[in-house]
Amino acid sequence: MAESDWDTVTVLRKKGPTAAQAKSKQAITAAQRRGEEVETTKKWSAGQNKQHLVTKNTAKLDRETEELHHERVPLEVGKVIQQGRQAKGLTQKDLATKVNEKPQVIADYESGKAIPNNQVMGKIERVIGMKLRGKDIGLPLEAKPKQK
Repeated sequence: MAESDWDTVTVLRKKGPTAAQAKSKQAITAAQRRGEEVETTKKWSAGQNKQHLVTKNTAKLDRETEELHHERVPLEVGKVIQQGRQAKGLTQKDLATKVNEKPQVIADYESGKAIPNNQVMGKIERVIGMKLRGKDIGLPLEAKPKQK
C-alpha cells in the first residue's frame, strides 16, 4: 500500500467545444460574459461560388467622379444585341445561359449601362451572329476559317 499516494489528485476533463459549437451565438455570448476576448470577422463572398477575382475596373469605379466617366456600351450596340437576340427567338435569360453570364448582364448591355468587356462581347457576337465591335456594328459575323 505504499504505492498509493492520497495527496495526488487526477482530474479527467471533457474535450473543449467543437468548432461549430464555439461559433454558436450561445458560446459567443457566454465568452463575452466571462470577459474573454471575442474576435469576429466577416468572410468575403462566403458561401458563394465566386473566385477571388477583382476586375481591373473596380478601382476605376471607385474613383469615378463627374469629370471622369467610364465608357459605357453605346445604345447602338444595345439595339443590335436586342435585335439579334429577338431574330434568334431568344429571351435575355436564354442568351445569358448561352454565353454563361447572368441575365442582368445582358439587360445592362442592352440598356447601355454596362462597361464593355471584350470577352462578353465576343460571346454575344458568336451567339447572335452579328458584329458588336469595330466599325461594322450590326453586320453579320463572318465565320473565319480556323488556321492550324
